[in-house]
Formats: sequence, structure tokens, C-alpha cells
Amino acid sequence: MASPIRFDGRVVLVTGSGGGLGRQHALAFAERGASVVVNDLGVDRTGQGKGSRPADLVVKEIRSKGGKAVANYDSVEDGEKLVETALKNFGRIDVVVNNAGILRDRSFARISDKDWDIIHQIHLRGSFLVTRAAWPHMKKQNFGRIIMTSSAAGLYGNFGQANYSAAKMGLLGLSNTLSIEGQKYNISCNTIAPMAGSRLTEDIFPPELVEALKPEYVSPLVLYLCHDQCNETGGLFEVGAGWASKLRWERTDGAILRKKGENMTPEAVRDNWDKLACFENADHPNKDQGAIAKMMQVLGDIEAGADSSKGRPSSQNTSSSGSPPSDSSFDPVSGAQAKSFVSPELSKFSYSPNDAITYALGVGTSLAQENALKFLYEGDEDFSVLPSYAVIPAQQAMSGALSGDVPGLSVNLAKLLHGEQYMELYKPMAPSGTLSSQYRVADILDKGSGAVILLNVDTYNEKKEKVAFNQFSLFIVGEGKFGGKRDSDVVKPTVDHPVRQPDASFSEKTDIDQAALYRVTGDGNPLHIDPNFAAMGGFKEPILHGMCTFGFSTRHILKQYCNNDVSKIKAIKARFASPVLPGQTIQTDMWKEGSRVHFETKVVETGKLCLSKSYVDIVDTQAPKASIPKASSGLDSDLVFAEVRSRLESNPGLAKSINAVFFWNINKGGKTASQWTLDMKKGDVYRGEPRENKAQCTITVNDEDMMALAQGKLNAQQAFMTGKLKLKGNILLAQKLGQLFKDNSKL
Repeated sequence: MASPIRFDGRVVLVTGSGGGLGRQHALAFAERGASVVVNDLGVDRTGQGKGSRPADLVVKEIRSKGGKAVANYDSVEDGEKLVETALKNFGRIDVVVNNAGILRDRSFARISDKDWDIIHQIHLRGSFLVTRAAWPHMKKQNFGRIIMTSSAAGLYGNFGQANYSAAKMGLLGLSNTLSIEGQKYNISCNTIAPMAGSRLTEDIFPPELVEALKPEYVSPLVLYLCHDQCNETGGLFEVGAGWASKLRWERTDGAILRKKGENMTPEAVRDNWDKLACFENADHPNKDQGAIAKMMQVLGDIEAGADSSKGRPSSQNTSSSGSPPSDSSFDPVSGAQAKSFVSPELSKFSYSPNDAITYALGVGTSLAQENALKFLYEGDEDFSVLPSYAVIPAQQAMSGALSGDVPGLSVNLAKLLHGEQYMELYKPMAPSGTLSSQYRVADILDKGSGAVILLNVDTYNEKKEKVAFNQFSLFIVGEGKFGGKRDSDVVKPTVDHPVRQPDASFSEKTDIDQAALYRVTGDGNPLHIDPNFAAMGGFKEPILHGMCTFGFSTRHILKQYCNNDVSKIKAIKARFASPVLPGQTIQTDMWKEGSRVHFETKVVETGKLCLSKSYVDIVDTQAPKASIPKASSGLDSDLVFAEVRSRLESNPGLAKSINAVFFWNINKGGKTASQWTLDMKKGDVYRGEPRENKAQCTITVNDEDMMALAQGKLNAQQAFMTGKLKLKGNILLAQKLGQLFKDNSKL
């Protein structure tokens, strides 16, 4: 069962918390361990009067229940003073809930300048000033949670509240921007539009409605949005009466109202009004698909000869049958044409050790990493090519499918997203060579909000041997609803990871120049290098290639479960969930189930997943564990290794804690009588030399001395000093073996 949501060690500032909704927020945070600053100026709902009693009563209530709280009586226009109260009393500030507000309701014609200004000063400017004061402290500690309190009046309007509505909608805009600027510092900002009984509504709503809209039905959402477990940011939520929902923007498909070289006219707007106002094929844009991205797409369509009646290039406006087209560029005829296409020529791809090394550097390989020289030095006796490099020749081969080579397949690159990737290796990549790849359209799916194109690419070496297979799953935004099927039996599916804590995790910081370096491998999309181009795509700065993150995670699993042996990687499947910025830290969480390693990769700074529902299939070449005959060889030490095997089987975590490979030479009568391997990387004990992982420490000892050591009758350090125990390699690792021989009386 998941642990309860707690705020122990967190400091929370709630403005306007002397009563109503704010009071309930403060009580709820305190009840769950937070230290709370109860801010209230003590005014009535119109902003008149002043007093300390409301805040004092809430503080007293919290303390009477064993909680921690202090009062603050300053106006939110003195934001620095509110935050200073938190710092002075508790040493930090983690959460700001902007709740303070007043009303000056007037019909629009009767609103005075004072009525307008004071509403904006308290609601919008006050939230700005308090949040600005807390912001640098949140950035420094790399954590912060901010809540803006909007209103249904701000979202939908309300008679007599033009001043209030404008301020409340302004808070949503402020929150949206703070959610963008705060992501790299693990600061989230969300907006709630609550419906609750408070000082502002106590004599407006009837008593029975005030009771039904208790503040207790709002605060739980606020608490979750402010907790470490919640990664939501930039969200807008309606909440009240025990119900909550998330709101989003909706945008019609629109209409292009001019042709290239022509002006736009009011008549074109009138004649296309039904289309530009029709929500039948609407999408739901976010900050990554905003106005600039949409305008870049429109300009591309106009350049290609878009027709005002449909908003698409005129060459696509009628099908071969003469029937009216759908809004999607896919239809039964074009789809059938595309799926029957196989690239007629094999795409040639030549690479050298330098290319493989460049790729390894592009996905974060460093000489500072253990056993990484084999990927960075062509002269290494075990020089190897990272398995994920197999996507590079396939990516080059399938580029023709996106540039018009496939009949019936027209892709607007501005709408294209790389959704998923599957790669299967039939043999390790050679250090150099010339490869040939052939692609085909495996399927086209209708997902409603877009189309998915499945591209299969087979790659062969000079001997015509198939060395790799790749499946690219490409999502084309807005190209759905063409009447196609939603699912396919040829897709390589994603898989959920086991429901338990990860078996292993690996965190690694990407370099600020990571995208610039990865581009050299062949993906020259300016989205990953040019800030202006990135801004056109809706990103505040260039993002890292998804396939670069794919390579990082492959390395992590290759190291954790394959000891960097590239022959162990059989297949990789990943779903791209969200972008990574160069310089951010990524963490790969891993779960091993038989020969499959499930993994998810997230951005540490934001907690957002960038790769989800992913896995790596590894080749399990481990030989069956042979039974150990008890003293069948006449060696007492056989009994020691049998006991070690038993202990490892009953305690799998013991091998992981040692995580090293030991090779034993057991002597008798001055000659080697037996050899054993303790592979703690695999959790295996077997007779003979190491099968997979190289020995890190070699131990030579006589049979009788081995038994004496295991029984605690001979001190290991003394045996080493007197020459009875000989060590070679990393001799410090031998100290870890003590964990295997605890409770030596059983031996």
C-alpha cells in the first residue's frame, strides 16, 4: 500500500488563511506534518478593517493539535515580509498557496478605478509579489510548489465581476509561465478554480449550499499538487463538493484563408467561417504546441500551395475516385498504396571505428566509466560498438519515407513526433563495415487525434546476413479520424514494468553540449541546436534527441546486467514520453524479470518520465547450475562452496551487495586440485574458470587451509601475511567475501 502523503520538514505559506478556504488549507498541511505560516490581514471580504485575531485563532488551533504554525498579519502586497516570516521561524519556504482575496462587485458601468485597482492589487499583484519573494529560495533548494487560486468567474465570466474575473484569469496566465520557468528547478505551479464556502460567499450562497461546498472538499487537491510525489505543473483544476477535474484548451483545425502571394480578406473569413469555427477535428494544444508552432505549420502549408477551402495543399484535395477528401491526408486508397510499398533499393551505410566512437561519445560514454575504453579506443583488444548504434543506419534508410518516396504517404514534418522505437540485433555490430537497409510501411493506424505510421527497417551486412531490425512508430499530429483501424498485430508493443521498487537505478548528468555532439551521428534537425528553431516548435530551448536518451539508457542496462558485453543485448523497446534538455540529469530505473530488463527513464530535475514502458531483452547464456557433489573429489573445500551456493540461493541480495567475480585455485599436495568461480555479478557458484565475466580477484589456497578459513579457525589476514593465502588482481575485493562466511559454525 502506498505511503500516506506527508509534509514533514516542509514549510508552507498560505495567504488569506485566517478563515474559510485558506484556514482549511493551513489546518490540512499542519495535520500532515508541515510547518505553516498563517497569513491574514484580518480584513472583511471587501478589504475593509484590519486585525490579528483571524490568524491567531488558526495558529492556536494548529498548535492545540500538536502542529507547528506562526502568524503573519502583513498584506500580500508586502510579499517579502510574508516569506521572511517563514525563513525567520522555520529556515526555508517550500510551498506557497496564494489564496488571499477580496470582492468589490459592481456592474461594469459602475466599476470605479479604485474598485478595479484594489482587486488586481490583492489577487494578481499580491500573488506575484509573494511568489517572487519565495522564488529564489525555491530555486536554490531545487524544490518548490506554488498554487494560484483562480475562479469560475475568471474562466467563464460572471455578471458584476469584471474586475475580479480579469484578475483571476491573469493568475492563470502567471501560473502557466511560472510552470515553464520553474521546471528546471523542480518548481511546479498549478491553478485551482475552487467552489467553496468562504468569507467571500458566506452570505451569498444559501446555508445548505455552503455546507455542501465545504472547504474540506477542496484542500485535498491542493495538498496533492504540493507534494513531492506530484509532477503536475501548468495544470488548471476545477474543484468542489468532493469533485475535481482538469481543464484544457481546445483549438479547431481552422482554415487557411489565403494562398501564397495573396492577401487575406474579410470575405475569406466569412466564406470559411463554418470550418474555422468547427470543433469536429479539434486538438488540445499545450505550451509545446502553441501559436508559434501552429503558425510555422500554416506557413509551410501555404508555401506548399494550400487551398483555403480545406487548409491543405491543393494537390491533395481530391482522391483518385473524385470523392470529397477527408481532413486527414490518409484515406483507404492512399493507405493501401503506402502499405504495399517496399523501398526498391537498399540504402547503403558505411561506418568506421571513428563513427562508432563518435556515437558512443554522443550517448554519454566517458573514460571515467568502468570498462568504457572498449567503446572509445579502436586499439582496445575488445573494441565494441554500442548495440543502440544499429538505429543509425536504419534511421538514414527510412528518411526517404518521410520525403515523398512512398506513394500515398504525405507527411507534414511539422506534425511528426517519434512515438516509439523497437530495435532487434541478430549479431553484434562489427567495428566497421558497409550495411544495406530496406524499409517498408508496416501499417498506418488511426488514433483519432493523429495517425501512427509503422516503418519497418531490415539491415544486412556485406555477407547479406541480417544484422538488425528496427521499427519506427511515428505519430502525425492531427492526421487521425480517417476511418482506419486503431490497433495492429505487427506493432512491437510496450510493456508495463513490475509493480515494485526498481531492482537497480542509475543516474547520469547529460552534458550541456550533448545534443550538439549527438547531431554529428547524423541527426541534424535544428530543433536540437538552434534556439530560434526550437522556439518555433514551442520549446524554450533546444532539446536532446530522443534517440540520444535511448542510447544513454541502453548503456546503463548494458553495464548493470551485461558487464558491457554487447553480445548480450538482443532487443530494445522504448516509448518516448517527454523531452530532455541538455545538461539535465536522467535516471534509468530497472526491473529484471528473467531475460527481460524493464526500464523507465526520467528527468531527475523535474521527475518527468522521458522513456516509459520500455524494456531490453538480453541473451541468457548462463549454463544450468550443476549440483555440487559433497566431497566427491576428496576435497573438504567442496563442502564450503556447496554451503556458499546454498546461502546465495536463500539470500539473492547477498550477491548484489558483493558484485564482484572471484576465481579460486584450490591446491592439495602442492598441485592444483580444483578450481571454482564465485560470480557475484550473476549470483552463481560453479566449478571451473569464469564463463562470462572476467575474474577481478584470483585466490590460491590449500584445501585444508580453505576449510580452516571458512570455519574461522584461520585468520584471513594472518594467512595472507604468512603466504598461506595468495591474492592476485583487486585484492581489496577479497574483504567482501567475509559476508559469505558469516556464521562460520555451520561450516
